[in-house]
Parts: sequence; C-alpha cells; structure tokens
Amino acid sequence: MSLRWGLVFSPEAICSCLSEIAYSKEYDVGAKTKSAARNDIYFLVKARKFSYRLLKNNFDLFNLWYPPYNMIPNIPTLKILPIESIILHEDHDNQRTLPLVDKLRSQAILRNPPIVMPLLDKSGRYMVLDGANRVTSLSTMEFPHILAQVVQPNDKHVSLMTWNHVVWGMSEKTLMKDVRATAGLETIKITNTHRSVNAPQHAPVHIRTASGTFYMCETPKVLKKQVDALHGIVNAYKERASLDRTSQTLVDSFKPLYPDLTALVIFPHFEIEEVLHLAGQGYVLPTGITRFTVSPRALHINYPLHELSSGKPIEYKEEYLQKWIQERMKKKNLRYYAEATFLFDE
Repeated sequence: MSLRWGLVFSPEAICSCLSEIAYSKEYDVGAKTKSAARNDIYFLVKARKFSYRLLKNNFDLFNLWYPPYNMIPNIPTLKILPIESIILHEDHDNQRTLPLVDKLRSQAILRNPPIVMPLLDKSGRYMVLDGANRVTSLSTMEFPHILAQVVQPNDKHVSLMTWNHVVWGMSEKTLMKDVRATAGLETIKITNTHRSVNAPQHAPVHIRTASGTFYMCETPKVLKKQVDALHGIVNAYKERASLDRTSQTLVDSFKPLYPDLTALVIFPHFEIEEVLHLAGQGYVLPTGITRFTVSPRALHINYPLHELSSGKPIEYKEEYLQKWIQERMKKKNLRYYAEATFLFDE
C-alpha cells in the first residue's frame, strides 16, 4: 500500500479498494504459476483481514502517517496549566494589563502562548519566561487555566541574557543621587569611558553617563540583597525618566539617537537556576533586565479563549487541546521556518 493513500483517501475508501481487490472475480489463477498464485492468494486474504480490522476498530490512518504532535522532534510542548500555578520572575507594569484585557475580550483568542518553565522545587509551579502581560491579563479576567509553551531548565535551546537600560529625560545629578541612596550599594567613579566593556558577570552594575562619567556600583554578595540593590537602581529612574532596553554596552552610540540622553545602565548576568530559585522564594527582578531566548517558539496559535475560561476540568481541556493541534496538523496549518524570520503583523 502506498503511503500516499493515507494522505489522500479516507480509511473507508482504502477498505473499499482492498475489498474490491480481494473479492475480484477477474482473478485468474490459471494464468500464473502455482507459486505466484499462492502468493497472490495470500495477499488477497491479508487484504481482506486488513480492511476488516480497519472498519472494526475505526482505525485512523491519519495517526498512522502523522504521529501525535508531541512525538515529532522539535515541536513546542503546549499544555493547559492552572493559572494559579504560574508565577512571575520580574516586576510587572500593571498599566499594560487593562489595554490587553480589552484586546483579548474583543479578539476572543490567545494569539501567542506565554512561555513557562517548571521550578526546580517540584512544587508544580511554573515561572514565566515570556508573556507576563498575557498571564496577568488572563488572571485579571479570572481565567482558571491558561495555554502555555513549556520548556525545561536543562533545555540547551533556552538561554538567559541581560537587557541593559538606555535612560533619558532626567539629569545625571538626580540619577546618581538616588542611585547612591540605595541601601547596600557602593558606587565607585571611574574616569575612562572611551572603551566598551562586557556586561558584568557577577555583582557590579555599570552606569555610563552621557557626559562621559563611568560609575561601577558594587552590590552585596548575597543573591537576595543583590536583587534589592538592583530594584533600588531601577527605581531611581523608572518613574521619572524614559527607558529603552538594549544589549549594547557603549553609551556613545546612543547620543545621536537620544538628544536628552542621561545614561546607559549595564546589568549583571544571572543564571537560569538563580532566577528560578529567586522566583520560587517570592523574589522578583526589576522589570526589563532579563531576556530569555527559546527555540523553537510556538506563535500565532490563535487559541479560542472560551476553551480556557470554561469551568470544564483541566483533563478535558488538555485532551481538547491535543485534538485541536492534531486537527491543524491534518489541515497543514502548522509551519516551521528554520531560517531567521521577520514578522510584520505583530
């Protein structure tokens, strides 16, 4: 039987073809050798039995040629999770929640699922890597469950990098005054700012000002106190200035873009295990300093929100999700792009 049969014809059509062959009156045994005839008769009997089993067991040939999506390599793992089991790892701007709530209600779909990672404490909780605003919005809407892409802490295709902050719209003097007031922070002034440096790998925070001054801020060695110090630095400007995120470490490159540039704040690097531990203990990092990269990502899911908001048990919702995914695979709605892709409809 050709594999194409499973892609073109239904099981009933295949059964009909096999039965027609098996019961064909035009079969002429006398025209063949005894060995060939014996082989042909063996095939016909097998075809009869095969067609019978297909109909009796309601066999799904789609599953024969298309295995379940979670058995296909590199397909993102999508799961229905209790929304109360999802925790954040960084501060969230609540001002962004209400506009998204209105958008979700009007569209009635979850376009892109948030990405989460299970904590290492085996508590059944998950930390948000990307999509905190979506999680917070659905929680505000009192959804019991959420659709999420789940990745594991040991996944080699998940990495954690650091965002730095371009700060503009406030005076350097005011910024540094409030930074110095941060508890547990030691600020050291350095004169040479004409060369780029890598983001600190441990406790220091670098602040490169538009005027050419370079400050190194030494944070405490204890991880939780480091987080408190980072909050103090970000709180010095997040409400009184504007900020953009960047991976750059050289302040001069921003001067032509920001006429009222204040400083470039360069944050230390964190390990994934450290962030998981902090989140599990209830400690969140300042907003906009972590950058998780995940490959592959599930995008443009467009999952119906009514399936998440209903009071049906999570087992039912999970089963429905898997069937929903299989149906889209069957219709060839699933696309994988191995090359770098730019989206213009976000």
